[in-house]
Amino acid sequence: MLEATWLIPALPLAGVLLLLAFGRRFGEPYAGWVATGAMAGSFLTALVVLLGLLERPGDDRQFVQTLYTWVPAGGFSVDVGFLVDPLSMTMVLFITGVGSLIHLYSIGYMHGDERFHQFFLYLNAFAASMLVLVLGDNLLLTFLGWEGVGACSYLLISFWFTRESAAVAGKKAFVTNRIGDWGFMVAMFLAFVSLGTLTYTEIFEGAEQLAEATAAGIALLLFVGAAGKSAQLPLYVWLPDAMEGPTPVSALIHAATMVTSGVYLMARINPVLAQAEWVLTVIAAVGVATALFAALAAVAQRDIKKVLAYSTVSQLGFMFLAVGVGAYVAAIFHMVTHAFFKALLFLGAGSVMHGLHDEQDMARMGGVRRYMPVTAGVFIIGWLAIAGVPPFSGFWSKDEILINALEVNPVLFVLALVAALLTAYYMTRQVLLVFFGEERWREPAELVSAQPDPAAGAQADAEVEPGSEPERTPAADELATVGGHRADPHDEPHESPAIMLVPLVVLAVLATVGGALNLPFAKDLHFLEHFLEPVFGENLHHLEAGGLLKLVVAGIAVAVAAAGIAAACAVYLKERVAPERVEPELLRRAWYVDEGLAAFFGGPGRAGATVLAERVDAQGIDGAVNGVGALIRAGGSRLRHVQTGFVRTYALGIAAGAVLLLGWFLLRAGL
Repeated sequence: MLEATWLIPALPLAGVLLLLAFGRRFGEPYAGWVATGAMAGSFLTALVVLLGLLERPGDDRQFVQTLYTWVPAGGFSVDVGFLVDPLSMTMVLFITGVGSLIHLYSIGYMHGDERFHQFFLYLNAFAASMLVLVLGDNLLLTFLGWEGVGACSYLLISFWFTRESAAVAGKKAFVTNRIGDWGFMVAMFLAFVSLGTLTYTEIFEGAEQLAEATAAGIALLLFVGAAGKSAQLPLYVWLPDAMEGPTPVSALIHAATMVTSGVYLMARINPVLAQAEWVLTVIAAVGVATALFAALAAVAQRDIKKVLAYSTVSQLGFMFLAVGVGAYVAAIFHMVTHAFFKALLFLGAGSVMHGLHDEQDMARMGGVRRYMPVTAGVFIIGWLAIAGVPPFSGFWSKDEILINALEVNPVLFVLALVAALLTAYYMTRQVLLVFFGEERWREPAELVSAQPDPAAGAQADAEVEPGSEPERTPAADELATVGGHRADPHDEPHESPAIMLVPLVVLAVLATVGGALNLPFAKDLHFLEHFLEPVFGENLHHLEAGGLLKLVVAGIAVAVAAAGIAAACAVYLKERVAPERVEPELLRRAWYVDEGLAAFFGGPGRAGATVLAERVDAQGIDGAVNGVGALIRAGGSRLRHVQTGFVRTYALGIAAGAVLLLGWFLLRAGL
């Protein structure tokens, strides 16, 4: 059964080839079904491979499938090989499982789009790249998948490229991730120079031989790459703007796949991290800082997807905090539950937008639950899960991170609690603004404020016409859309079709019961920990806390979640405090980071680049190179005059040289 591993990435890749050759002929909806079938086949294959892995003893659950030699270069050789172990299979299962649901949802969501088949081609290519990333048995193959998801994310984020903001968002994601990729590449160079290999098993066997400085260098450089892909400070700036892509893209990239790859990479190199433990402190500090920073930005966003985008950045911070305290299982556990509830929330937001004729501003929503009961019900389950309310999945995974942080560093625990409080607050705010209260979408058509897009140079509070398409490609007729599900903006909200609701219901079930993967009540219930433990071994932080302390921390976590929910209800349901007082401009503009970057790169940055290009590069570097060439050419032009072509001139020169040499030897002999 393990021999079927190659089929896991091969099936979505086959979907890419089919859609590339026949996608336009397939058309809608068959192109979507082909892509969805490829993903579902990959998921079923992953289940078969999992069964084969489980047949082995716990300490022997590792299988390497080598397909062929990719790079033979002297003593350097890299294979195309897949590493099947508990960590890679955990990633594969939720990537293919949740990815299949997102593909299915997209068939309904993208109905009517003129590039329907192309969208699914990109989705399959993205999935294939992500599977290569997590299955690769060496850093170079992981990097191939890493770059593949980067290229596909650019294509998906800027899918509606006729809108400038979407094109800019795609470029922003692409450029920002290249910074992280620099760190990944240099880390590979350092690993090869130090150990002579890029294969994970050989790196881990030689990790103990690494000097602390070398191990720290490899780990920190890989963390730069991880911070880029997983949107950690300061490289998070691409992810909020990535909301310009279609909503299924947001669910696929920001919930289940690409943004979790950085956490996966840090967990994968745990033997290297063990050789430089102070790097773990850096990772934990960046993680908790990101969790707080993004959570504060989320409390004042008005765009329904921007709230979820900053929430994703914050939740990824929790995962890096877990990695930083050595709680690798807790990090993977939260990654899995996050895939369930965040994919649910993103797709639920897409369903709301579908029912409200592509409205994204939560100030233009309200009372939607009466018209979209299924969407409201599943979205509320996602809210309870991310807010940390038991028995939903997010409570169990977040609680495990909190108690591990408490044992390692109480300061990290307190900061994480504050971030958890903010999470419950801003998610309750979103639920109340969208599904409860007055039906603000009934208000007369008038100009409404939209979220500013500093990266695209948009003005703050830019005015757009009601019913305009913040998510869809503009059409000539204001009542038409590329997606085909836009009606008159005065129509009442309507529930989404069944093909969109089925994935939502499945994800809601997973978000409810997903915590059962690693329950804390008894060691026999630590299913995920027992499964992953061979991957981490002695590097895994094992809790020493007793049952009483666990209960106390769980109680504190529930109280914090309840406090966040109550605070949001007081503001947005009971209106005891004016919302404007708790939504300062500083947070609504996400700390003015985008404005600051735009101002810098559009002002001093551009001026500095001009000086470097015109003075340092053109006059300095190019001037020096061109100067050497000009000097040699000038010298050659002068020497050319001695090349007369007359034999008598050359004979005279030889004679003169002979006389000079004779005089030199006579002079030396006399001395």
